[in-house]
Amino acid sequence: MSLLPPPLRRSSAPAGPDQRSDAAQPSDSDAARAQDPGAARAQGPGAAQPSDSDAARALGSGAAHAHGSDAARARRRERGLLRSVRLFRLFRKEQTDPESFYGALAEDTVSQIEDYCDLTGRTVVDVGGGPGHFTAAFARRGARCYLFEPDSAEMLSRGAAPAGAVLADGYWLPVRDGGADLCLSSNVLEHVADPLGLIDEMVRATRPGGLIYLSFCNWYSPHGGHEMSPWHYLGSRFAERRYVRRNGRPPKNRVGVTLFRVHVGAILRLMRSRRDVGIVDALPRYYPRWCKAIVRIPGLREIATWNLVLVLRRLE
Repeated sequence: MSLLPPPLRRSSAPAGPDQRSDAAQPSDSDAARAQDPGAARAQGPGAAQPSDSDAARALGSGAAHAHGSDAARARRRERGLLRSVRLFRLFRKEQTDPESFYGALAEDTVSQIEDYCDLTGRTVVDVGGGPGHFTAAFARRGARCYLFEPDSAEMLSRGAAPAGAVLADGYWLPVRDGGADLCLSSNVLEHVADPLGLIDEMVRATRPGGLIYLSFCNWYSPHGGHEMSPWHYLGSRFAERRYVRRNGRPPKNRVGVTLFRVHVGAILRLMRSRRDVGIVDALPRYYPRWCKAIVRIPGLREIATWNLVLVLRRLE
């Protein structure tokens, strides 16, 4: 699948309603394929008549639901302390062996999302997914996943763009309103100057009843300064100067340019104030589930959460 040519890339600058309408209806063939998320969904109650086989499946839905609940409980048991230890060991190799870390993180994330919805046949939008680790993990679960990445170098870092990948700006996704069952953004929010603008766009692209999965590294976490950590606790300028002095080059993530201060409490308050989404879950990404109480404690959560997961449901 070819990528959108540079002239069709979305601008991050604010635009009027007419421009947003155009962004959701690109004419390029790739953008049309990007719009395909949700295109095959039934368009109203009379779009399809249930067959006998549908009725049979409906009769068995109770058993399927019970089986799904059992599977979800089994997955939760697997995500205990040993899972956290395994992820942190892989995280230590992020710079030297990113393929192993991000591949494992993608599988772990998709397994986590299966606690909230069945992914088979679902339409998923992966915002800022780089070379497509998450896209591949969703595909293995039977989902139709479309990757939107603004950086061609990141997208091609594994050699070739994955199927369903489009070069596009996360602020202006080439997806029709409500086209996705699930929108995901993994560790992207802290890298955009307008995180609320990115969340707005993800909500727009998600159907009512669909899910939005957000994770981000909060500024005061031990890894908030990324490769400059933990020296960001002494100030971003000091941390950057120290990094340059020790490595002879500027850091990839520069505060105020490609890395921004995002805080757990502020994001939670803003999400609670919205009428178009409800918070399904909020928890530290890498910890066992029984650690989720950390997120409820102001102050402590800004340091101890490390990386926050927010699962939202679109309400309207």
